[in-house]
Amino acid sequence: MIKKRDKKPQGKHVTWNLRHLFLNDNDPRIEEQKKLIEKKSYAFINKWKVRRDYLKDPAVLKEALDEYELWMRNFGSDGNPGYYFWLRNQIDRNNPELKAQFNRIEEFSRKIGNDIQFFHLRIAKIPRSLQKRFLADKGLRKYCHYLDRIFAESRYMLSEPEEKIMNLKATTSYGNWVRMTSDFLSREERKVLLEDGSYAVKPLPEISSLTKSRNRKVRDTAAKAFNDIMSRNVDIAEVEINSVLANKKVDDELRGVVRPDLLRHISDDMESETVDALIQAVSGRYDISRRFYELKAELLGVKKMKYHERNVEYGSVEANYPYGRSVKLTMKVFAGLDKQFSDIFAGFVRNGQFDVYPKKGKGSGAFCVHHLISQPTYILLNHTGKLSDVLTLAHELGHGINNELIREKHHALNFGTPTSTAEVASTFMEDFVLKEILRQADDELRLSIMMMKLNDEVSTICRQVACYQFEQELHRIFRDKGYLSKQEIGKLFQKHMAAYMGDAVEQSAGSENWWVYWSHIRQFFYVYSYAGGLLISKSLQNAVQRDRKFIEKVKEFLSAGLSDSPKNIFMKLGIDITDRMFWDKGLDEIEALLQETRALAVKLKKIRKR
Repeated sequence: MIKKRDKKPQGKHVTWNLRHLFLNDNDPRIEEQKKLIEKKSYAFINKWKVRRDYLKDPAVLKEALDEYELWMRNFGSDGNPGYYFWLRNQIDRNNPELKAQFNRIEEFSRKIGNDIQFFHLRIAKIPRSLQKRFLADKGLRKYCHYLDRIFAESRYMLSEPEEKIMNLKATTSYGNWVRMTSDFLSREERKVLLEDGSYAVKPLPEISSLTKSRNRKVRDTAAKAFNDIMSRNVDIAEVEINSVLANKKVDDELRGVVRPDLLRHISDDMESETVDALIQAVSGRYDISRRFYELKAELLGVKKMKYHERNVEYGSVEANYPYGRSVKLTMKVFAGLDKQFSDIFAGFVRNGQFDVYPKKGKGSGAFCVHHLISQPTYILLNHTGKLSDVLTLAHELGHGINNELIREKHHALNFGTPTSTAEVASTFMEDFVLKEILRQADDELRLSIMMMKLNDEVSTICRQVACYQFEQELHRIFRDKGYLSKQEIGKLFQKHMAAYMGDAVEQSAGSENWWVYWSHIRQFFYVYSYAGGLLISKSLQNAVQRDRKFIEKVKEFLSAGLSDSPKNIFMKLGIDITDRMFWDKGLDEIEALLQETRALAVKLKKIRKR
C-alpha cells in the first residue's frame, strides 16, 4: 500500500509520475534492472528445472513456491522495465523509439517466460492421487487455491512438448487470423457527415461513434458508411471466423474438452453451473430490455428504431464536470461509503497515479492497470468535463481500490481478480457516484441520465448474454456442419440480437454483418463476465443501501483477490451465485429503474400513460 501523508488530494498532479519506476527513458537503472531480472529468473530456473522432488514432497513444493512468489513479487519476466515502457507507450503511441524499446523488453520477457513455464506445467501434472495430499497440507495452506486452479486446468493440459507446440501454432492458427481482420478494419475510412454539417473522411471508430448521433441525418450517413465497411470485409471475416472456430475445435478435441466454453470458465475460476444460471436468468428476463427499447422508441417519437439507432442518446446531459469538481464529488461519495476508499483515492492523486487529459499520441478511452504486486497502480483517463468522465473516474478507481485492498492482504500469486468478477468493484463505485449525481439533478436531467444508465445496463447485461448465446450456437453449428457461410452467420447473429431487443428495434439491412466488428467473439465466451460483474455489483449495492454495515462484507470480497473461487468467496458472505434467484435480484434492480424512468417520462408528459 502506498503511504498516505494527508487526506486532501492535490489537484496539480494530472500526469503519471513514473519516477516510482524510472527517472526517464534513458535511466541507466533500466539495463541494471534487466540484468538483475535475468539473474534472479535463471537462478530459479536452473535450480528447479533439474529437480523433481517438489512434485512429490509438500515441504519441498512450499520451498519452491516461496521462491517463485518472491520472484513474481519483485521481478517477474520483465519487472519495472516492462511496466515502465508499456505505460510510456500508452501516452506516447507515435514515438517509434518507445515502440522499439518496448519490443525489445517484450522479447526479453518472452524468452524468460518460455524458459520458466516448466514450473507451472509440471505442478499441473502432479498425479491426482497426490493432489489432495498437497491441497490438505498445512504448510501449503496459503497456496491452496493457487494450486487448486492449476489442478483444475491440468485435466486439459497436454505434455510439456505438446504444450510448446500448441503455443507455437497459436499465432499462425489463431492470432494472425484475428489480427488480419482487425488490421483490415482499422485501415478503413469513409466520408461522412459531421455534427457541424460538414463532411470529412473518418476512420471506423469515429464512424461508429457517429451512428449514435441525435441528428438523424448524421447517424444514418454514418450507418451507411459502417455497413459498407462491414460488407466490404465480410468475405474475409467469413474465412477468418471459420478458421479460428476450426482451430478451437481441434484444440478442444486434443485436450478432451466436452463443451466449447469450459476452458473459459476454468480460466475465470467459475463453475459452468454458475455461468449457466446467469445466462438462463438474464435470457429469461429479456422482457426488461425489450420494454426499455419500447420506451426509448416512444421517447424518440418513432414506432421502431433501426439497429444502429439502439444507442442514440435521449435528451441532453450537458452538465460540466471539470476534473477538480469530479475529484471532489467522487471523493465525497467514496468517503461516505468507507474512509479507506477515499484515503486510497487521495493517495493516487497525491502520488501522480493518474494521467488525466487527452493529448496527441495518447491512447483513447480509460483503464486502470497493475502489474507486479510491488509496483504502483496507474489510471489513464481522457477527461473532457462530461458527466460520463465523472463516471469513468469512479469506475477506474473501483479497479484501483480493488487492487490496493488485495495488495494489503495477499501474496503475489493471489494478486489480481478473475475476469468473471473484475467489473464488480468498478461498477459498484460508479453506480454510487451516479446516484449522487441523480440526487442533485432536476427532473429533465434525471430522465436523460436514467435513460443513459438503462442503455448502458441493457447493453452490458442483456446484449452481452445474447452475444454469449450467439457464440454458443455458432460453435455448436460449426461443429455439426464444418463450415458456415456469411449468410448463415448473419442470420444467426440477427436472431440473437432480436431476442433481447424485441420488436421496437428493427434488424435493418446491413446489421447482419455487424458481427464482423465484434472482436469479443474471437476471445471465446468472454462476454458473460460483463453481465455477471454488473449483476453481482447490483446485488451488493442493494445490500449496502439496506444496511450500511454491509460495506465491510463488500470489502471482504474486494480484498479476496485470487485466494478462493468467486463461488466460495460469496458463499462466505451468505450469497449463492449458483442460484438463479441471486441473478434475478440484480435484474430486479434494473426492472425498478425502468419502471421509475417510465413513471418520470409520464410525469413530464414525454409519453402517454398506458
